[in-house]
Amino acid sequence: MKSALSVRPVSMYENVTKDSFVNSIYPKREPALLRGVDIGECTSKWTSEYICEKVGNVDVKVHVSSSPLMNFASKNFLYKTLPIYELVKRTSAPTCDQEDYFLTPGEFYYLRSLGFDRRSRDIADIRKQFPHLADDIKIPNFFNENSFFSSVFRIASPGVQLWTHYDVMDNLLIQVKGRKRVALFSPNDALNMYLIGDKSQVLDIDNPDCKLYPKFLSAQRYECIMEAGDIIFIPALWFHNALALDFGISVNVFWKNLNNELYDKNDPYGNKDLIPANRALQMVENATKHLDTLPEDYKNFYIKRMIAILEAKI
Repeated sequence: MKSALSVRPVSMYENVTKDSFVNSIYPKREPALLRGVDIGECTSKWTSEYICEKVGNVDVKVHVSSSPLMNFASKNFLYKTLPIYELVKRTSAPTCDQEDYFLTPGEFYYLRSLGFDRRSRDIADIRKQFPHLADDIKIPNFFNENSFFSSVFRIASPGVQLWTHYDVMDNLLIQVKGRKRVALFSPNDALNMYLIGDKSQVLDIDNPDCKLYPKFLSAQRYECIMEAGDIIFIPALWFHNALALDFGISVNVFWKNLNNELYDKNDPYGNKDLIPANRALQMVENATKHLDTLPEDYKNFYIKRMIAILEAKI
């Protein structure tokens, strides 16, 4: 059944400066599509040939799936290691030309760069992992430099759609090559997203199963199409889902918008819930286990009492 969600366009701003972002856009705590921001020479330089010349022999760990709808919950993908020149070849060429594959002809690939030292689980930083590309991209100085957390280099096959999830840090998604559709949902719609951890169980947001996920139809969807050179500001806790319309190259920049001590230090991806929030969620899990020892009518009564306590805090 086709989704009945209404769609609102993401607000778009042109020629944004640091002052206009910090004073006018950022305080709204809403997604914003930014156009005309100087991101350096990457949009003209980062051709397939240039990427292969500069970093082609670097090995990267890649998501490989027979489905364009990659699902982290069910793990419908494999992790495979490829040199970047081979990844670029497979993602930028028509699928009909693909002769070598892991799963099926026409399979889909997605790279989310990681730190090189897997033992210490390094945080992704394009300046460290891809220094020969880092000088080409100019990251807007829209946040305090001391708050910087990571810069993630991404490559995706046309059609790849990532699972809907939220991050606990603010971020800028910089689209360098190709077009991308980004759909977003407010943190206020958390009860409509059918969450497992930070991820939504609603895999196909365009054709959701209305019997399994009826509340999802009540969620307000925001959407934009990103062109090469565009940036989207995604505030922390906003759910987002990205669909690569073309062979795409992008860079995500995350920063800690709250006090440093609130974030888990053992979190190379920057997606663990804030320490106080994680403790509270664990307490809720423990509370429900205690309630499972009671008769059903007692259990339901005390769950309602817990809900009343939580609702009083909203």
